[in-house]
Amino acid sequence: PDRTPSPGLVEYKKVIEPVHIEGDGANGIVRITNKQDFADLSALAFEWSCQVDGETVESGSLSVPALAPGESAEVKLPEPPVDGRGGERQWTVRALLADDTLWAAKGHVVAWGQFAAGARPLPSFPAIDRPVRDGDRLTLGPAAFDARTGALLSIGEVAVSAPRLDVWRAPTDNDDGAEWQTDTRYGTLWRTLGLHRMRHRLVSVEAGDDALTVRTRVAPAAREVGLDTVYRWTSDGERLRLEVSVTPEGDWTVPLPRLGVRFGLSEADAVEWFGGGPGEAYPDTRAASMVGRWQSTVDGLQTPYVRPQENGARADVRWVELGGLRIEGDPEFWFTARRWTTEQLDAARHRTDLTPGDTVWVNLDHGQHGIGSQSCGPGPLPQYFLKAEPARFAFVFSTTR
Repeated sequence: PDRTPSPGLVEYKKVIEPVHIEGDGANGIVRITNKQDFADLSALAFEWSCQVDGETVESGSLSVPALAPGESAEVKLPEPPVDGRGGERQWTVRALLADDTLWAAKGHVVAWGQFAAGARPLPSFPAIDRPVRDGDRLTLGPAAFDARTGALLSIGEVAVSAPRLDVWRAPTDNDDGAEWQTDTRYGTLWRTLGLHRMRHRLVSVEAGDDALTVRTRVAPAAREVGLDTVYRWTSDGERLRLEVSVTPEGDWTVPLPRLGVRFGLSEADAVEWFGGGPGEAYPDTRAASMVGRWQSTVDGLQTPYVRPQENGARADVRWVELGGLRIEGDPEFWFTARRWTTEQLDAARHRTDLTPGDTVWVNLDHGQHGIGSQSCGPGPLPQYFLKAEPARFAFVFSTTR
């Protein structure tokens, strides 16, 4: 209502770009298509940039012919710059206004495209440390755990509220759907199933030679469905790796809202990440998410929708740093951080109902259910459903202090 452009408007701009840019990063070829009906591309200038781990190492102009409406052309990119860091490489090509116009200034980005120039090296290390019990605590590398429950207590000097499986999100207006819809209002179906009050039952804590394994069952109360969840912790002495394995049990007739882990940090404000940004993105609203190095505050990550609901996720995150921790994903993940719990966000009816607490709650999600448009139209397309299926994902934690 204050006319601040919403994430939906940013997404809309990306979807209706008048120039389509796609490329083959391995061969250094970019294909430009003029999607306009009447104008050629003479009003635009093109530029390229090459990123390594999200940082631009070289850039320049790109010569593109003034394609007529509907025409396409393939353009050769320059040789990739020599850089000894050996990280993840990608190309970004932008189409910008060549001159000032009545509606925008010279340099305004009209369209852009990104494509990988090499595979991302995944975080890995040998599990050489073993869990050691000291009274009511276990230590593994830089981390301390509760010996009875296997709950993570700290990593180095950073106190952590134990990560555990999380499937609930504060339903969006589209999740709740319109009143005239019945069997596809997933916000209502999720509550009926009890996904907003999942129970976590500890099965076993196993301290082995090279890993701490915690087995649990996560399920809604009084329902015949559940998620067998195994947390496997390993360390090389300096870093800590968490591998999560999830196996659904029972007949899951609805998709999951989200699938990942949630934990709390006592102190966190500045956030830096390598992944999609700068704004929020979800499986079916991620066209405008540009992979790069981004910075924000925890408060700046929030999208202040009029009715509080799920918001602020960043997509395709390789790593994130906040609160003294660096977290790397295997594979990429969705990242969310806020100063209130999902349950508090769900209970709020107005933004003034949200009171920041002393803990920053962080979600590292392997998957998210799509957003759709069911408050006034259809829900997410089937390919954006987060089905309850076996999953395995991992995160590597280290300290930045």
